Amino acid sequence: MNATLDAAADLVARGREEFDGDPALPLAFEALSNRVGDLSKRLTAADPARFDDPMWPQAARSRDFVVHHYDRVDAHTLWITVSRSFPELRRLLERLSLSP
Repeated sequence: MNATLDAAADLVARGREEFDGDPALPLAFEALSNRVGDLSKRLTAADPARFDDPMWPQAARSRDFVVHHYDRVDAHTLWITVSRSFPELRRLLERLSLSP
């Protein structure tokens, strides 16, 4: 999960203008959303008590939407998901890593 969130942060750092101007970046964001959602499902299944925050199933549902309804994915929402929600997941993951 950390490597995927790192990759997402690197792409977000390029900025919204580059995201809007490079057709490959929204596709990369879709792939990252897919990966984060899939990993969220795995973490929740492996340790439901530890990964009980609502962010985990939300990431999984987002993944399902992107994968199954890719023709309806809104670029703005995709940008918000990766640029704002992924850092929230990172902070949540860091808090979980610090707990016993």
